[in-house]
Amino acid sequence: MIKNITKTLFIFFLCTTSFWAKAQIGYDYAQYDVGTAVGVNVAAMADVNTLTVTPSVHFNFNYNQSPFVNYVFELQVGRLEGGTLASSSGRKFENHFTSFLFRGQLQAGELVDYSSSPFLNAVKNLYVSGGIGYVVNHIVYKSLDKRDPTYATGDNNAQTPFLPLRLGYEFKIYNDFNQPSVKIDIGYQYNYIFGDELDGYKTAASNNDAYAQFTIGVKFAIGGVTSYRKQIHY
Repeated sequence: MIKNITKTLFIFFLCTTSFWAKAQIGYDYAQYDVGTAVGVNVAAMADVNTLTVTPSVHFNFNYNQSPFVNYVFELQVGRLEGGTLASSSGRKFENHFTSFLFRGQLQAGELVDYSSSPFLNAVKNLYVSGGIGYVVNHIVYKSLDKRDPTYATGDNNAQTPFLPLRLGYEFKIYNDFNQPSVKIDIGYQYNYIFGDELDGYKTAASNNDAYAQFTIGVKFAIGGVTSYRKQIHY
């Protein structure tokens, strides 16, 4: 009986020691993050002559298949503006939008061996991302075209899918066990709209609109700790 108890305690001790040793050398990470960000937006493709930089706020939930393969569910609320009454067309608009999107995100660390290269260790957090989104527009102001008043025939409350494409870098901040617990995310995102009413104007040629964003945000690990196949922190 005593022998069995001793054996059980010994196995438990080995497993516990192995777990903590593994955590301390940087193999563990949280599978779930929550985050927020702020951004500046520009209607990169719109039916106006001049573009205006406007703000947005973002909220996201992330599932991390690995430290470097992430799936991001995001809500964006912001404003888009463009044009001026003094232009030749006189077109000007203001759109208060809400968008929902899902992106897959691949970081370089999933593909490269960064264990013996300071350069690759720095590059490992560089990522590319793409997915699908849905934007809900609310045009609160839209002027008539000086040359053709029928130009402003677009739907003021259009709802349209879009393609989000993103390039960014994620600064990982590690806790005492070398697990990435806080992440600072900086990125540029181009959102290609499958429609022509982001600005409230609709052209006869039906040219699609687009808006671009530069964002900076923070993410916090919230749980689901699991292990990765290689050391994360160097």
